[in-house]
Amino acid sequence: MVQSSYPSRYPDVEALRAAFPTTKHCTYLNHAVAAPMPDPVRAAMSKFIADRGVLFDRERRYEHVGSELRGVLAWLINGTPQEMAFVQNTSEGLNIIAHALPLQPGENVVLCDTTLPSHVFPWTNLQHRELEMRRIPHDGGGLTVNALDMYADERTRAVVVSSVEPLTGFRNDLQALGAWCRQHGAYFVVDGTPSVGVAPMDVQACHIDFLSCDGPAWLMGPPGQGFIYCRQELVDELGPPLAVYFAGEGQDLHAGRFELGRANTVGLVGLLAAVRFLMDIGILTIERRTLRLTELLIADIQQRGYEIVSNLLPKRRSAIVALRVTGDADAALRRLTDAKIIVSKHKQVICVSPHCYNTEKEITRVGEVLGA
Repeated sequence: MVQSSYPSRYPDVEALRAAFPTTKHCTYLNHAVAAPMPDPVRAAMSKFIADRGVLFDRERRYEHVGSELRGVLAWLINGTPQEMAFVQNTSEGLNIIAHALPLQPGENVVLCDTTLPSHVFPWTNLQHRELEMRRIPHDGGGLTVNALDMYADERTRAVVVSSVEPLTGFRNDLQALGAWCRQHGAYFVVDGTPSVGVAPMDVQACHIDFLSCDGPAWLMGPPGQGFIYCRQELVDELGPPLAVYFAGEGQDLHAGRFELGRANTVGLVGLLAAVRFLMDIGILTIERRTLRLTELLIADIQQRGYEIVSNLLPKRRSAIVALRVTGDADAALRRLTDAKIIVSKHKQVICVSPHCYNTEKEITRVGEVLGA
């Protein structure tokens, strides 16, 4: 993948932390949900807003931001610019994909029972087509080929999965799942939000047909700006699910036909700056850093007697660690919040998701505050 060859501009973590003012106020470990925007992202968006008020040629100055963003997103996931379309968020992207697919009555869509509601609703909304939605039991924390062999059949038309399960940190084997889908004639639909930006993504090697991704999480971009990928060979098969008067540039030529209305230019500017920021660090550098931090967290938390919900097999590890809290989980979350440690909670499980600028000291603070 081309990502591995990109050089890193940040020789150490302290130099990187200078771009995150939030480090002066709290320990932020909730990047799987939403990340603080680094200085270069906020600066790029502020400049666009300032230019909007004073420059008479502002539109001409920013007329290529869309094509530039398509280019860096293509680099990020190993696609092509023609396969990228802009959406507000993951849910919008999944809804567009669900309504665009030529699914027929009696066919079924397979999802894992650990999936988020935002993955389920687009397909339940298609029940008028007499489609069957199958939520199958997870296998070790996520979706596996063994589970597909057990629960899918010749009527399975689409498989929907997260690159990483957000509630457990289980890294799904996208390459194996994609190969299964290609072999069985099923569309492979992936939510890339839980890993894109913190781990390499290769839509070609993984045989991904559609990918939807949000900007504010690991990509550290602005809210309200995400993207979808549609494999080029499928673009011509799928018409836009909604009729619009104005769509994206070259709408008849590539995935831009799925864009609705005028672009959110300030969002595009912010996401472009965010992806370039990550490119400067290097995706593989980010992945190695976050896996080291989560390894430290797991060892510390286990030593204190907590159960790790996440699958600990090396091939299933991600930058998300889920730990189970016995007793009052809300009280545990309050202790962390009062100590200015930002994480997320789902029922009795606390999820910790560090990014590349977090330090070992910040990681061990979680266990120190929770106690034994």
